[in-house]
Amino acid sequence: MKARKVLRIAGCTLVAAILGGCLYLNTLMPIITGYAAKNLASAVFVSGRDQADVEALDLNFSFIKFNRNKVDFDNKTVTSRFLWAKSTAVYREGYGVTLLRGKDRKAFLEGTYPLPKDGYEDYLETGDDDIKARLEPVAKALVDDRSYNGHPFAFVVLHDGKIVAERYDKGISAGTQLLSWSMAKSFTNALVGIMAGDGLIDVNAPFDIPQWQGDGRKDITLKDLMQMQSGLKWNENYGNRSDVNLMLHREADMGLYALSMPLESEPGTHWYYSSGSTNLVMRHLRENFPSDKAFLSYMRERLFAPLAISNPHFEPDMSGTPVGSSYLYVTARDYARFGQMFLDDGCIGDRRILPEGWVDFTVTPASASEGKYGAFFWLNRSHVCPDAPDDMFSCQGHDGQEIYIIPSKGLVVVVLGYSPKPERVIDFNCLLRDIISSL
Repeated sequence: MKARKVLRIAGCTLVAAILGGCLYLNTLMPIITGYAAKNLASAVFVSGRDQADVEALDLNFSFIKFNRNKVDFDNKTVTSRFLWAKSTAVYREGYGVTLLRGKDRKAFLEGTYPLPKDGYEDYLETGDDDIKARLEPVAKALVDDRSYNGHPFAFVVLHDGKIVAERYDKGISAGTQLLSWSMAKSFTNALVGIMAGDGLIDVNAPFDIPQWQGDGRKDITLKDLMQMQSGLKWNENYGNRSDVNLMLHREADMGLYALSMPLESEPGTHWYYSSGSTNLVMRHLRENFPSDKAFLSYMRERLFAPLAISNPHFEPDMSGTPVGSSYLYVTARDYARFGQMFLDDGCIGDRRILPEGWVDFTVTPASASEGKYGAFFWLNRSHVCPDAPDDMFSCQGHDGQEIYIIPSKGLVVVVLGYSPKPERVIDFNCLLRDIISSL
């Protein structure tokens, strides 16, 4: 009798563990299937990459690799299935890919209006032949030989505003639009600067959000959010059921999700990285315009057009707001021109794009960041790259997307690809050291 009782207890415990595991796994399903559907759809329909290559490289990890993915070229969708769950992402010309949440494809497409097709002449010129020759071995080692580790897709170096190195992996070209991941945060910074210069927003003023008026969140400013010191609770761990994963793969309105977070510390006193902060900022920017169309038009006319960025894909969530934390697709040269604008104090040639003093604000260290972060840009004052100058600042994205801006050397360095931490991360310090020494 005693043995049977023990067996019953053990059996009940096992059943409870299985049920608990299944319930937890079910909460992961939007992340597992959503990640595969969204990223495969963007890679295929925006970047023009091959499905098999993307699945073998970008999606070949954890539970993600077990998805069964169907690419529908007629309807411009990708549906990813894992066990009992599925997610669908849809591509719209001019917008890019959105993960469907809360609406089916037909209902979602009904709200689409055509965006104009842009065609701008690339104003970048070719630089000094001697410097180009000296950088050729570095470009070959990085992209062809992968001597710096990782899997780079694209590499562009500007010196004094001119191209002195450019190289692409197989299947990638100068016209391929590639994913920014968190480098999109720095583009959001530029948009904030432009709107501040136009008098549309005040970075030092508290947000006027009704949900925040009854507690300490009412004191959070745009500056606090840009410096990652809002005080809002957030979990940026990409390896679990974290806030960032739920926001990107489950939520229809990502800024609204970030807005709902409670206050964990006094605004402006504690630094921690939060993609939710950027999407909250982008949602706030959008609210200054009467419609999505007006907002997107402003963005294209005031930011992308001056940079000669043709047909950018700043992909929106279901609410219509661009995902400012993560989902921008432009070319490697486009990223380089963006970096050059910041190197040139917010100007493109003789034309000022960002207001005076904005770059200084951008590279001013957040008070609690120990010198490593400004306003949606990373800083090298904490010597993350010890062989690079202290004045270097950068846009950094998941899986090795980087724009390094080094004013003292007149350098902009762009590296894009799939180089995840920790096993395949590029040795960026060594790469930058070799580039600088080649000058």
